[in-house]
Amino acid sequence: MMQILVADGNVAAARREHVRATGETSAEAYAALLTDLDPEVACTILEPADAGAALPAGAELAGFDGVVFTGSQLHVTEDGEPVRRQRALMRTALEAGLPVFGSCWGVQLAAAVAGGRIGPNPCGPEYGFARRLVPTGAGREHPLLAGRPATWDAPAMHLDAVLEPPPGAEVLAGNGLLAVQALALRLGPGTFWGTQYHPELDLDELAAMLRLSEPDILESGLCRDSAALAAYADEVAALHAGERPDLAWRHGLGPEVLEAPRRRREIGNFLAHLVRLHAARR
Repeated sequence: MMQILVADGNVAAARREHVRATGETSAEAYAALLTDLDPEVACTILEPADAGAALPAGAELAGFDGVVFTGSQLHVTEDGEPVRRQRALMRTALEAGLPVFGSCWGVQLAAAVAGGRIGPNPCGPEYGFARRLVPTGAGREHPLLAGRPATWDAPAMHLDAVLEPPPGAEVLAGNGLLAVQALALRLGPGTFWGTQYHPELDLDELAAMLRLSEPDILESGLCRDSAALAAYADEVAALHAGERPDLAWRHGLGPEVLEAPRRRREIGNFLAHLVRLHAARR
């Protein structure tokens, strides 16, 4: 079995809020996805934002074949213990030579630890979908994006972003709102791959997160009022529930979003190219 540590980026209150909205934590959803993508994966969940969080008795970080960081309601620029603990875990995992994947919060955390600059995206947030993602020259050849077309859309939920990548990092994809939408970097012997968008999110979970983010979305001006946001979230959830070519047409969404194997492509590539290799060498 390939052993993966799933690090939930949220503090306890945010985890409870996520459970009320979706029925499970971000880490639980990620763990289910990873085992669905590869039945040889076994996941252990850690909540490093919490004081006293620890691996199960007898477990060591070196015993894992990879680490995955979920999204988070925290901000990497905050100088609090929940952020410091997660910075420390990211650095420790990479310096231990582990493959690490992160989406949204995860890519910001890795970039910050490696010397990049994080902050609110001056071009504005992305809520719902990151549109017209395009690989860079490096991204066209990189295994993280293997199988992606020349342009694609993906679920996205973020205010903050990687504004300046760390020295030596490879920017793999961007779009009109953000230059750093996918990133690869090395820190010590460890390798990090990640995306600013959320390849792990099913559309019903995305709809729930849109509802949770209502204050920020309304403040951003992307929806005029609560009713408009609720209608949008309902349509995203309906796309998850079944065939709705009318809604797919209305929102301009194609198979890269609507078909789960394509939507999750980067995570599958991480498992195939980094985690499996690490497990074989261990």
